[in-house]
Amino acid sequence: MDFEACTPAQLVRLRDRGSTRVLTRGEEAEFTALVERQSRFVFRVAYAVLLNSHDAEDAVQETFLKLYHNGGWRHAKNERAFLARTAWRVAIDARRRASPPSGFTAAPQTHLASAPEPPSLRPGPEDLLLAANRYARVHAMIDALPEDLRLPLVLSSFDELSSREIGGILGIPEGTVRTRLRRSRQVLRRKLAAMEENRYA
Repeated sequence: MDFEACTPAQLVRLRDRGSTRVLTRGEEAEFTALVERQSRFVFRVAYAVLLNSHDAEDAVQETFLKLYHNGGWRHAKNERAFLARTAWRVAIDARRRASPPSGFTAAPQTHLASAPEPPSLRPGPEDLLLAANRYARVHAMIDALPEDLRLPLVLSSFDELSSREIGGILGIPEGTVRTRLRRSRQVLRRKLAAMEENRYA
């Protein structure tokens, strides 16, 4: 899905949702810039947990609402790591709230995040279709990874966080992060190789 940064109207809604905190004009502009700058990043973190675009959008709104209320964003030493940790916790909480009663097995979600656009080298329609197909399959493979492998991979590959930052967000040692990244990449390489073999079989 083509997720866009929160609009000014959405920011007004954030302000109106029971906040007793009053921001100065400068803080307001700073917060708006933060949302515009990082909402896509926050969405990717939430999506990595929830695997559903609609739920991830809700988690983005809730993440920025929390930040608006507590003002913690102003004192973050590492903005992206701070936002990733906050969004991850919000998404985990949202998933717990939405989890079905015990004994109920839900069908797996099949929503995919929007695929990156292929390079603009004016390929033909068939090439575009093949490229989009491959990107969608890769995203599906990433979505299908177990959560302990998927989250570090998304935070490292798409959001360029270090192993130390990822460990801090997920509450695991840095060495464990590196091990999980290695395993997730091995799984993806095997699946990609199998996909290519099937394509030319």
